[in-house]
This record gives sequence, C-alpha cells and structure tokens, in this order.
Amino acid sequence: MNPCIYNRIRSFFIAVSVVTSLFFSTTIFAENTASVIESKETQAPTFVLPGIDNTQVNLEDYRGKVVLVDFWASWCTPCIRSFPWMDEMVEKYGEKGFVVIAINMDQESILATKFLQRYPNKLTIAFDPQGVVAEQYEIMGLPNSFILNKKGEIVYKHIGFRLAELDKYEAEILSLLP
Repeated sequence: MNPCIYNRIRSFFIAVSVVTSLFFSTTIFAENTASVIESKETQAPTFVLPGIDNTQVNLEDYRGKVVLVDFWASWCTPCIRSFPWMDEMVEKYGEKGFVVIAINMDQESILATKFLQRYPNKLTIAFDPQGVVAEQYEIMGLPNSFILNKKGEIVYKHIGFRLAELDKYEAEILSLLP
C-alpha cells in the first residue's frame, strides 16, 4: 500500500477514535456527575440569544421568575431524558412563576430543529451555536443547568441529569417559588 494513503487512512481512524471517545466520555460524565449546589449566590450572566421563529430570548425579561437555564445538545443522551422532566416542571409550576430557558449548543441548526420536532415541549428555546453564553456560565458538560432565583442569582447548579435526583431537583425549584 502506498505510504501516503496508509497515513491518511491511519489519521482518519485516529480522528474518529478521538471524536468517539470524547462523545462517550461526555455522555458518561454527564450521567454520572453529582449535582453541585452553589453555596454562595452569584448573579447569573445576562444574555440575549436567538430563539425560535426569529424571536429573541433575553434573560432580563424573566426577572421576577424562577428560571432554570439549561444547556443541551441534540446528541446528548441525558439531555434527551431531561426534556420531558423539564416540560413537566413548567406544566406544574409555570403559573407560579417558573420557566425553563433551554439553550441549544448544536453548531448545525438542523440538528436542533430535528430534535425539537422529535421531542415537542413548552420550554423557551434559545440557540448558542458558538458557545458564547456557555463560556460565560463556565459549563463543564452537557446537560448543565442553573436554577436562578427571582433576583437572577444562581442558587443551584447541576452538571448532568440524574433520574435518581428528580425529587431533589423539584425540591430546589419549590424552595424558590412562593
């Protein structure tokens, strides 16, 4: 075999191996990482991001509400599991002032569109394909969520989504609602 072709094939398989490893390590990390509770409330970074149907999602518009800011991607298995639960929480507590802003991290918008068609929901969807807001929030995996109080301060932070902790997540939301 030609050495040039051999090196190209070898490089291709190494690249595929690295991408596959990163994908699975992120998924495993997100499923197995424990929740982190912020001990000191800090002001959440504000943002204005594009939303669905040419809308703008401005965090400042949600001041006075309890907000769960969730970073997700279409390929993230724990993210898929979190959507029905977040939707259920909005259904249960939306009238009390609870909202979810789900920020998609996919670089290709078609991936998010297909995901949202497959998993319809009542969440506020925003798009951050360049990861600018994700960087401000210093996310460490997907999904990564932040529960903000009515003053816009981060009270709880979670890396991953654990089915075993659903009661805990709901209790955190309830602790901030009237």
